[in-house]
Amino acid sequence: MALKHSFEKSGNTLFRYRGQIPIVLFILAIPVLYFSTQHFPGEPIRSILTWIAIGMSVLGFLIRAISIGTTPKGTSGRNTKEQVAESLNKTGIYSVVRHPLYLGNYFMWAGIVFYTFNFYFFIIVSLGFWLYYERIMFAEERFLERKFGRPYLDWSKKVPAFIPKFSIYQKNKIPFSFKSVLRREYSGVLATVIGFCFIDYLRQYFLSGEFGVVRNSAYVLAATAILTLILRSLKHYTKILNEEGRS
Repeated sequence: MALKHSFEKSGNTLFRYRGQIPIVLFILAIPVLYFSTQHFPGEPIRSILTWIAIGMSVLGFLIRAISIGTTPKGTSGRNTKEQVAESLNKTGIYSVVRHPLYLGNYFMWAGIVFYTFNFYFFIIVSLGFWLYYERIMFAEERFLERKFGRPYLDWSKKVPAFIPKFSIYQKNKIPFSFKSVLRREYSGVLATVIGFCFIDYLRQYFLSGEFGVVRNSAYVLAATAILTLILRSLKHYTKILNEEGRS
């Protein structure tokens, strides 16, 4: 099998299982936090690093929100079994980077990893993320190349894959839809908050030997879970969040 076919096959396989990445990170975080306990920074460094971590995840969410809120139906979906694309996005955020959703994914999860305060773990996960998603991006681009041909190739030659090039920005053709973001991103936000809460309580346990009182992260998680339940109910049992021409 030629390497390009091997890469495409493995990329499609990894694409189907990309939702399991958070589980792997949670498992790896346990020994990392355990063996890093004695090296945890004190205040105020810990607070600064915490806000940096939160900022990374918020940035990731904003990137995903812009991507999802400005794309039409048939693109940028949450499909897990195979690649899907009815049209080619070439404006807005897709005019400066070819894979904004994956870029957003990186920052959302990088924030959680950074929150362990273990920089070696952060670097290793970042490299692992690139190797994992590089295959997925390769498979996705092969699919798009076969489907859209020359228009895709011309676009991909000038737009970077992962690091945005803002100097070539082109205004989006369709308006931003806040409803699309509410309808499609609540589960990702909940998973991110769960990740921060998990790290927060696990670190507290390794530092003190007990989970202690209810922490601020638990209140944030409870509020996020309630909001998620509301949005999920609106999505599945009402038409409030429905929009014509949007996924």
